[in-house]
Amino acid sequence: MQTSSVGKASNYCGCKPVVFGAFRQAAGKEKTQLGVTLLEMLVVVTIIGLLSAIAYPSFTAGLDSVRLRSATDSIAAFLNAAVVRSERRQQVIEIVISPQDNSLALYSNEPGFTRELKMPDGVAIEAVLPKQEEEEGPRRLILLPGGAVPGIGIQVANSHGSRRIVHLDPMTGFPRIETVVKQ
Repeated sequence: MQTSSVGKASNYCGCKPVVFGAFRQAAGKEKTQLGVTLLEMLVVVTIIGLLSAIAYPSFTAGLDSVRLRSATDSIAAFLNAAVVRSERRQQVIEIVISPQDNSLALYSNEPGFTRELKMPDGVAIEAVLPKQEEEEGPRRLILLPGGAVPGIGIQVANSHGSRRIVHLDPMTGFPRIETVVKQ
C-alpha cells in the first residue's frame, strides 16, 4: 500500500494520479505547462476590440434615436399637461420655450406652481414654429381657459441629424408628433 505525503498524488486504488497545479506529466516526457499563451490572449483581445469598434457607431445611433423619441414624447406630455391644467383648473398658463437653455417651462397664477422640462443630453430644441422674425430670447405663449390653443410646433434634433416636430394642434388641443424626413 502506497502512502502519500502532502502535495503528491496517491496511487492507492490503481487510479490515475490527480494533477495539482498548472503542470501535467505526459507519458514518458517532461512536464508541460497548461494555459494560454500571451500571443493567444492578444489575438482574442484584438478581435474583441475590432468587433467593438465596428458595433459602436450603430449602438450610439440607436441610443440617440431612443433619446430623441423619449424627448418628443416628454414634450408632447408636457404640452398636454399645460392644456389640461388650463381647461380643468380654469387658470392662465404661460409656456416658455427656450432653445438657448434647451428647456420648456410652465407658469401659472397659482402660487408656487412651476414645471420645467430639460432636454436630455444629445437632444436639442432647434426651433419653435412658426418662426418669428425678431425672436432672440425664449418664446412665450399664453393658454387661456376656454380659449383657442396656439398652433405651434417644437422642432428637436439629435446629434446624428434626426429631427422630430411636436405640433400642438389648434383644433383639438392635443400634441401630435411628426418625424422630419431628411432631404
